[in-house]
Amino acid sequence: MASEATEWQLNEAQFCTLQAELATRWQPINCFDRAPRQILVVPSLSLDQEELIKIKGVHHYEERLLFSLLHLRNPNTALIYVTSQPLHPSIVDYYLELLPGIPSSHAQNRLSLFATYDGSQRPLTEKVLNRPRLIERIRQCLVPSEAYMVCFNSTVWEKQLALKLNIPLMAVPPNLLDLGTKAGSRKIFADCGLPHPQGSQLHHDINDLAQATARLWQRQPSLERIVIKLNEGFSGEGNALLRLDDLALINPSEHSDESCRKAIAKAFETMDFQCDHETWAHFSRKIHELGAIAESFIEGDIKRSPSVQGHINPSGEVEILSTHDQILGGPDGQIFLGCRFPADAAYRLELQTMGQQVGMALAKQGALERYSVDFIAVKTSPHSWELNAIEINLRKGGTTHPFMALQLLTNGHYNIDDGLFYTPQGQAKYYRASDNLQKEQYKGLLPNDLMDIIMVEQLHFNSIAGTGAAFHLMGCLSEYGKLGLTCIGNTPEEAEQIYERVVSALDQETR
Repeated sequence: MASEATEWQLNEAQFCTLQAELATRWQPINCFDRAPRQILVVPSLSLDQEELIKIKGVHHYEERLLFSLLHLRNPNTALIYVTSQPLHPSIVDYYLELLPGIPSSHAQNRLSLFATYDGSQRPLTEKVLNRPRLIERIRQCLVPSEAYMVCFNSTVWEKQLALKLNIPLMAVPPNLLDLGTKAGSRKIFADCGLPHPQGSQLHHDINDLAQATARLWQRQPSLERIVIKLNEGFSGEGNALLRLDDLALINPSEHSDESCRKAIAKAFETMDFQCDHETWAHFSRKIHELGAIAESFIEGDIKRSPSVQGHINPSGEVEILSTHDQILGGPDGQIFLGCRFPADAAYRLELQTMGQQVGMALAKQGALERYSVDFIAVKTSPHSWELNAIEINLRKGGTTHPFMALQLLTNGHYNIDDGLFYTPQGQAKYYRASDNLQKEQYKGLLPNDLMDIIMVEQLHFNSIAGTGAAFHLMGCLSEYGKLGLTCIGNTPEEAEQIYERVVSALDQETR
């Protein structure tokens, strides 16, 4: 036990020493200095695998961070990208050809690709750690004094890999991961004084959760629904809705705590799960493993789900990157399908202010890299919206790669004063993006087939006009009929039109 404690202390000391070097190694996307740098990208979804498996084609989501190749715009930057399975050559060529101002061959010479050749349902980083020879080959590509590592989300696995390679990790330290859980988010919102729904503390016991849900209902007897959230759910798939009208015979203000608890515990078994193949037997087991909270479901005739994205650099400075109106689906509109940039002008500056508050609270505790805050916006008058903070994501998410695509393709900047994105020529840009353009008839399309359709229908991004579509998740297309895309226009309407053109073309070609 003593030797294990000593080893842990040594690892912590080494990790802290490495992290202190981030200030000189980390490179902003728009940085073009002459200092040589290497970026190791390990896009591992190191999350609960039973929750991730609910997402069709999730193992291809490692491709979403291929927009990190935009760092290769700097001729002094090299990039190493690791995946579970080898990337199709057409996919790599596609991204390299998108790079403005850099010959693709020059970028190719500074790009190294590695794969574990392991399609199992395990996090990529865990697969890498189980392959010491692969780690050694990656190490041979690195100049430790110039390199740092980025990931989709940070866990002890990413920390362990960084230690083995002796390079810092540009990500939130694993000991702070609780800040980005459902329960942790609620604490941050309370500390910042942000409006957020009433809810419960974290519970791992079904009866305790039922008791907490009953008390929430008693505090708000007018509630129509309560949402039960797994503490580490992903993309809304870990949510379930308890409809209180199904408990019409139970008046929370007139019945005892025990009778309400029993009724709710029974009603848990017939909740509306947001994942179509979820069951109570599985969900209840995940409550024991991950914990869950109960939270008031915000009703509203006109309701939206905006979000704000920020970044915390190694110096602890907080930068607001973007705002979005998320496009949600599923039985009750809680599953992330895509987004529109920017969020509505009626509330996007308020989103920025709240996002800055959260970012500063996170930075104060030592958090790093990208974070996002999801909200519910309810229209209360013709020109007024009420915002409630819902959750914090301490990772790259569904709104990360579309914004990276916009930066890659236009070389523009985000303006904090009005929440818009402008090209160097001063043209505002808008987009509609999705990870979930999915149809049965698209199955069987190979990446090369998609390239053919893109070229014939002239759907590719036009660098002269500064409009068009950029595609991702192309490896997901053949098996799942699923594709991701970011459609960029000079107006919101044009971005929507480009999206519809892509859908129409794919439908026509696969009819």
